[in-house]
Amino acid sequence: MTSRAFITGLSGLELTPSERAFLREALPWGLILFKRNIENRNQIIEIISDFRDCIGRADAPVLIDQEGGRVQRLGPPHWPAYPSGHAYAAVYARDPVAGLEGARLGARLIAADLAELGITVDCLPLADVPARGADPIIGDRAYGQTPETVAAVARAMTEGLLEGGVLPVLKHLPGHGRAEADSHERLPVVDADRSALEGVDFAAFRPLADLPLGMTAHVVFSAIDPVRPATTSATIISEVIRGFIGFDGALMTDDLSMGALAGPVGDRTRESLRAGCDLALHCNGDLAEMQAVAAEAPLLAGDAARRTTAALAARRPAGDFDSTDARQRFAALMGERGAA
Repeated sequence: MTSRAFITGLSGLELTPSERAFLREALPWGLILFKRNIENRNQIIEIISDFRDCIGRADAPVLIDQEGGRVQRLGPPHWPAYPSGHAYAAVYARDPVAGLEGARLGARLIAADLAELGITVDCLPLADVPARGADPIIGDRAYGQTPETVAAVARAMTEGLLEGGVLPVLKHLPGHGRAEADSHERLPVVDADRSALEGVDFAAFRPLADLPLGMTAHVVFSAIDPVRPATTSATIISEVIRGFIGFDGALMTDDLSMGALAGPVGDRTRESLRAGCDLALHCNGDLAEMQAVAAEAPLLAGDAARRTTAALAARRPAGDFDSTDARQRFAALMGERGAA
């Protein structure tokens, strides 16, 4: 069945009658879950099943931000707490082999948690390289301090997710680590020259350009486009994300309801899709805004349809996995930073 070029959130723990009617008519490509949508295992399974029934697609992607550390929507007491990206970086700095195995195993465990619920997409890995003086919104979420380390750990996280039947999302293209503001609140402007960006920020993404899904950064790179953030900049998407980085996966926006962007959410949707994003991501569960996004999101066609179809085809069934043994090995690798 055809779907529209957007991913939607929901308001609460179950679908309201208005949301059911909206989903049946709007046909979003996917759903993203937040803590407000999460109570326990059975409730999550039910809300996902209801969503897929409404849009008539049993394979419709369901996304979540489950990084570990500060950013994990599933947590105790029903699910383990996972370490931050910085924890993997610390192990990697002492022993690269152990660091990569810890990252792969951590992501594989996360995938097992998600797959049991019917969640098929996790918004990781980050390839953002943190910079001195930047806003802490990335901070300890980062996998290291150099593009080489960040890319290596991100690749291991990707492998763990894919082994568990969960698709990764590469974020935040083409780099959020240098931003001096939190894009949830206001628009960051990065004034570094292009050579510095290509040597560090963008460089971390290039080894990961084959990933099936990616997410933009609401960040202005003044050396390339002094006006528009990457999300709505045709120049950055074509020259940097598709060009220099070489990413050809399905590209979604970061959340269009974030404070970095200006104007009505319908305008944000139209501008991001016109700039070259394939999917508009809207997260806050406000029905009026959801309707405005849907009104501007066309049916998937052309390159956007090709890329989103290819992304879903990249998901493979999970292999055999002993989670008890894996958690023990993970704890041994990560020490006190292991999943609890």
